[in-house]
Amino acid sequence: MENQIKTWFITGCSQGIGLELAKQLLAAGYNVAATARNLQTLKEAVGNSSPQFLPLQADLVNEESVSEAVKAAIAHFSAIDVLVNNAGFGLIGGIEEASDQEVRASFDINVFGLLNVTRAVLPYMRKASAGHIINMSTVFGLIAGAGWGIYCGTKFAVEGISEALAQELKPFGISVTIIEPGYVRTNFLNSGSIAHPRNPIPEYTAIAEEKRKHKEDVPGKQIGDPQKIAEVMIKIAGSEQPPLRLLLGSDALQFANYKMQMLTEGIEANKSITLSTDFQ
Repeated sequence: MENQIKTWFITGCSQGIGLELAKQLLAAGYNVAATARNLQTLKEAVGNSSPQFLPLQADLVNEESVSEAVKAAIAHFSAIDVLVNNAGFGLIGGIEEASDQEVRASFDINVFGLLNVTRAVLPYMRKASAGHIINMSTVFGLIAGAGWGIYCGTKFAVEGISEALAQELKPFGISVTIIEPGYVRTNFLNSGSIAHPRNPIPEYTAIAEEKRKHKEDVPGKQIGDPQKIAEVMIKIAGSEQPPLRLLLGSDALQFANYKMQMLTEGIEANKSITLSTDFQ
């Protein structure tokens, strides 16, 4: 019977959606291997000391650290059935404001960390000819706005990687799903998970307002419910044909529809130029 209990490996579990997901899974009897930057913080946040919970400290940017965490999960549970690349880092600021170091820090967690974990887990999933990878993106992996170029750039990368990965892994019986929430009522905007460039440029007044709004006005008013999002993620992991993309939240749907309209209108407006570049 124990072999039928699915094991989830989740990154970024000390807060937000990752924490809510881990708690719901444990309450439902699943095995959970959870990572965070600080082991003690993770243990205290989850508050579960059962053998079905394996807290792991991992530096997602360090391949050796990731490999050790994955091997520990396999040693403890024998398999990883569902991987959730949930850990994320946000940067609000103009493209010109963001330093090379700040940009790389965002890509390190959101893109290269995700790749490190995925590469470490995939050999075990391929051997089992089964598995499900859930990559946490956002509707802002589909659409970008002023002040969000770097963050959205990382999520655009996650979308492209995930779309290709889904095709690559289909022959092995492994599914990929991209989760695209809108604004979710977690402490993401109030925590160490989001940063502003250290050297802001005063001329970017609209971006300064964007930073203020997301620090003062938005927290606590986000429409997305993290509990419901975690419930949906558990549900789709049990689906025979999980979706490649899943928008979550009425605001996410609104943003996505706006992007589709913008693309359609732009394509139609320039269609004659588009077609003019073919050999005749």
